Amino acid sequence: MSGYPKVIGYLRVSTQDQDLEKNKAEILAFANERKLGPVEWLEEKVSGVKTWRKREIAQVVESLRDGDWLIVPELSRLGRSTLDILDILAELRKKGVNVYAVKGDWTLNGTIESKVFLTMMALFSEIERDLISARTKEALKARQAAGLKLGRPKGPGKSRLDPYRLEIEALLKNGSRLNFIAARYNVTVPTLINWIKKNNIDKTSKP
Repeated sequence: MSGYPKVIGYLRVSTQDQDLEKNKAEILAFANERKLGPVEWLEEKVSGVKTWRKREIAQVVESLRDGDWLIVPELSRLGRSTLDILDILAELRKKGVNVYAVKGDWTLNGTIESKVFLTMMALFSEIERDLISARTKEALKARQAAGLKLGRPKGPGKSRLDPYRLEIEALLKNGSRLNFIAARYNVTVPTLINWIKKNNIDKTSKP
């Protein structure tokens, strides 16, 4: 086995994920085509709103060395936000690790194309963050102008989200993404979606 790089097939799964075996087959097909050797698997279950450095993927990033490979079904599976994904990719490139995403046929390996791709991701991440921040501030100002109280009211509610209904409605109307709202109120996206449905709130945002 000596002489082969370390190859990790990373699968971030959820209970609704039906493509696990298909994803494994696609990762193996790429590894075999490149003659990379055996693939080690990490199947990480989606869990709350942890940053990537507190998840299992952090241990994988730490273990990989120059010339090793991380193969994923698609780049979006690496993290819950563009910023998270960009941070992981930057850390891997700093160590000389090759990254391949089956969807899009992306290989990030230090080439000019890779550097351009990462630069574009960084730009989109910054734009996304600025837009979310601006929309949130505008929404909260609008609620305050209407005389509505913001923040955490005293006393428990049926759901931890109940006290923030007005804020969440404002965020949704202003186009904030569900993963941003979920992270803001420390719940999972499925929990947020169920709460929105239960309360018959108009959901116009995307995950």
